[in-house]
Amino acid sequence: MRDLDREKTIQALNRIMEFELAGVVRYTHYSLMVTGPNRIPIVQFFQQQANESLLHAQQVGEILTGLEGHPSLKIAPIEESYEHSLQTILTESLNHEKKSLELYKDLLDTVENASIYLEEFARGMIGQEELHNIEIRKMLRDFV
Repeated sequence: MRDLDREKTIQALNRIMEFELAGVVRYTHYSLMVTGPNRIPIVQFFQQQANESLLHAQQVGEILTGLEGHPSLKIAPIEESYEHSLQTILTESLNHEKKSLELYKDLLDTVENASIYLEEFARGMIGQEELHNIEIRKMLRDFV
């Protein structure tokens, strides 16, 4: 085991927290913009994604404060195409989930062999983000 680089870990966690909070805004917005005959299940999907992003931000914030860090009040930039077709918002969602996956992998690289708890947390989040990527890719199949 090596020593945990607390500052680098706190920075990684704050980037994740800012990104997860952006996800709350993004997915809430998407849930409001969906139209069409399949609106209800898609709205529910985006609402679940928003709730999950908030939960993830809260979990990360708890870890941050446990490491004596200060959770960021910032929200990561949210790109907006102002196009709200289902294909567009699913593609934007996939891009968001890919970036989220990268951030959790960065956290894993930072904490690996330094903290079993943080390593397992990062691995669990990576698994969830990979699942989101798979689900959104499946939703996009009809548009290809």
